[in-house]
Amino acid sequence: MDKDSDKTKVVFRYWEKDIIALFPEIPADNWGVYCQSYQHIGQHGGEDYYGIIDHSRPARPEEYADLQDELEQIGYNLDVRRRTMPSTHETRKTEARRIVA
Repeated sequence: MDKDSDKTKVVFRYWEKDIIALFPEIPADNWGVYCQSYQHIGQHGGEDYYGIIDHSRPARPEEYADLQDELEQIGYNLDVRRRTMPSTHETRKTEARRIVA
């Protein structure tokens, strides 16, 4: 897969003994309530961003390095963030409405 030319915001978290990548601007449902996520096992899925944040801790760079490499190999151009602003979640909701329309 070719590398995406646009940067994709990602937040890596240590959750349930594994690393999860949260894409806060990419909707996983028609309303933008859930964001897209990615793990080694299971790969893409939808997650409650705030629920994961509340029940996890920030992943350290050495913990998420393998997952970051995997995502970049499949074409993501990552913009790694430690946290997001509320406007990020509004972007996800707007994108979900645009897709549905």
